[in-house]
Amino acid sequence: MDQDTIAALGLELHRALVARSTVAPLSGRGFPITVDDAYAVQTAFLSHRITAANRIVGKKIGVTSRPVQTMLGVNQPDFGMLLAEMAVPERGEISMATMIQPRAEGEIGFVLKRDLMGPGVTNADVLRATDGVIACLEIVDSRITDWKIAIADTVADNASCGVFVLGDRLVDPRHLDLALAGMIIEKNGRIVGTGAGAATLDSPVNAMAWLANTLGARGIPLKAGEVILSGSLAALIPVAAGDAVRVTIQGIGTCHANFIA
Repeated sequence: MDQDTIAALGLELHRALVARSTVAPLSGRGFPITVDDAYAVQTAFLSHRITAANRIVGKKIGVTSRPVQTMLGVNQPDFGMLLAEMAVPERGEISMATMIQPRAEGEIGFVLKRDLMGPGVTNADVLRATDGVIACLEIVDSRITDWKIAIADTVADNASCGVFVLGDRLVDPRHLDLALAGMIIEKNGRIVGTGAGAATLDSPVNAMAWLANTLGARGIPLKAGEVILSGSLAALIPVAAGDAVRVTIQGIGTCHANFIA
């Protein structure tokens, strides 16, 4: 894909973000778009957002479950960048006026105490580099109409990043079996989803090693102080104004978000 097309698609996604509107799937426009093309579009999209004040504060891993990979016709996850303006305080309010078609995910976040960069990163390396794990909610939000996404669409759209909320408790992962950590997600006091760490590539630590090695091949490190969202532990939950969502992860803690008009 030529640079002019990449730049145009990145600008189109940015304008959709600003206008709180959607665009037709990039994958259905009659021209080929590879995953590498889509990451180039992601970079172009983010170039309109990143500033000194709105810097990259972490990364996210998506498409970690086998059913979603099968649906999108891929055999690996994807990644996106977390920006400062995406962070919402624990128990904070998320205005639906700032979202397009949001859905909530319960995840395990990793907060790093040292840089981590592939190739050759192992699970043991991940645990040594981790300051702690934390319960988190990611509110994904697609700029693609009706979530009609192929892998190229979600990659280009910064892995469907919306906003994220971190819990208030950081836990040493070396004291846990993260693959077995169970999760409950509640909406308005009712359980709407359950899962466990094994939903993310059999363990969130596997997902972290994959990301460090995948980004390392592109010359991009995971940096000390960054938060990495390791992937959804259950199906996405639609949300609307008035909803209160809580995720509880065994051995780690809870995280809350409130949605307002």
